[in-house]
Amino acid sequence: NPHLEKMKEDILYHFALGTGTHDFPALFGDVKFVCVGGSPSRMKTFIAYIAEELGLGSPGCDYPNICAGTDRYAMYKVGPVLSVSHGMGIPSISIMLHELIKLLYHAKCSNITIIRIGTSGGIGLEPGSVVITRQSVDATFKPQFEQVILGKTVIRSTNLDEQLAKELMQCAKEINQFNTVIGNTMCTLDFYEGQGRLDGAICLYNEEEKLQYLKEAYDSGVRNIEMESSVFAAMCNLSGVRGK
Repeated sequence: NPHLEKMKEDILYHFALGTGTHDFPALFGDVKFVCVGGSPSRMKTFIAYIAEELGLGSPGCDYPNICAGTDRYAMYKVGPVLSVSHGMGIPSISIMLHELIKLLYHAKCSNITIIRIGTSGGIGLEPGSVVITRQSVDATFKPQFEQVILGKTVIRSTNLDEQLAKELMQCAKEINQFNTVIGNTMCTLDFYEGQGRLDGAICLYNEEEKLQYLKEAYDSGVRNIEMESSVFAAMCNLSGVRGK
């Protein structure tokens, strides 16, 4: 964003961080991997796991929330790994990604990989399976993210890094702990009607119609459903960051 260069200070409101109050290169300059997920507690548990795996932490060690000045998001760091919560749905993760990408820019980070981890609804898979997203599709199975900007509809690509998908699949084969597949991820605007559930406050379709829709989704290559992947893919593409 060329407008950033004209600002005396860039305040990342929802992280409670700013270029005038924090030394971004000193705090984040060594970051190479960013893992994002919905829940703050889950991302804290994740960073503790990563610390143990990398040999950078000790049992019972506490990891401070870098964004403790706000209750919007939580952020934790161990070595080159940043763990950030993004809340639920496209608007919430979009706000987080704008500020995360600016944070990485101000910190002068390079060769960054961002991975979104989280639970999702599977289609045609056994429970506990892992889906590595090839591309995010909307609720009509199109690989695109649609957003209205200045009154005009803008369509952005949601393809994700193919090489990264292959690398993650190779890791899955080596670990051999979970059934893992590469497939499309459907991103919806809602947890209930948008995903064809029958147990929301409103439901104007029947079970047969639901199952037909899920079959169409499966036949199109969709293997799981969630609510953040489309804008995640679009923003990674636009910012030149490897994402999955």
